[in-house]
Amino acid sequence: MHAARTLRVPGRHGYAAEFSPYLPGRLACAAAQHYGIAGCGTLLILDQNESGLQVFRSFDWNDGLFDVTWSENNEHVLVTCSGDGSLQLWDTAKATGPLQVYKEHTQEWDPTVGNSLCTFRGHESVIYSTIWSPHIPGCFASASGDQTLRVWDVKAAGVRIVIPAHQAEILSCDWCKYNENLVVTGAVDCSLRGWDLRNVRQPVFELLGHTYAIRRVKCSPFHASVLASCSYDFTVRFWNFSKPDPLLETVEHHTEFTCGLDLSLQSPTQVADCSWDETIKIYDPACLAVPA
Repeated sequence: MHAARTLRVPGRHGYAAEFSPYLPGRLACAAAQHYGIAGCGTLLILDQNESGLQVFRSFDWNDGLFDVTWSENNEHVLVTCSGDGSLQLWDTAKATGPLQVYKEHTQEWDPTVGNSLCTFRGHESVIYSTIWSPHIPGCFASASGDQTLRVWDVKAAGVRIVIPAHQAEILSCDWCKYNENLVVTGAVDCSLRGWDLRNVRQPVFELLGHTYAIRRVKCSPFHASVLASCSYDFTVRFWNFSKPDPLLETVEHHTEFTCGLDLSLQSPTQVADCSWDETIKIYDPACLAVPA
């Protein structure tokens, strides 16, 4: 693995990292003071150059920021979510912010409308992760502390499938970019499981190796059977679930819970992560440099 480009952000514990879908090398990171228990939050917009990582913009919020995603129709716009239950809409073209704040805490909303379009109820505990299907319009999956993975249909405004995916809280889910029926879950039981939505009685694969809860799972945009996961065990692991020995590589470059993880849409080998150890890293793991 090439040396990671690292940015240390003193007093900020990283919770989420996401590459821009538009600008190569631009990364957003959501962070919080005091491990997210108290204090404020910061949204960092970073750019890569020859010397490493530089802060392009930094926005503060009065509560911890725990997740971030880029708009898919405006390269300057991002959304963060906060410990106070609100969503913030930011514009990187403006040094101040946010543009808007939404306080309903619902899973789908339209910035032009100003309030939510639909509210989806059914989970019996906190919802940790939601992901739109990259294949089926209006379809998304959610992972919850109630130990279920659920698949929803916006048009029906209700749940399509309920999968008792783990006997533990599920902290993350992602949709395979190459298979409309495959959703992957990561849970407090340290396992990753793949689910074929046409037959959910058993997982189609289970990946074991993490030693603490899996905080985030991301499927590769470039390889049909490759995914990455990060964990409270301080590691990031890369897997090829089509292989008999699926673990490709374990990256151990953090000294605290590793919470944020993303795979670049622009570069087949580039990965970003962030941790409670106050660092954000961009790197090229060796396993992605060779054909999977």
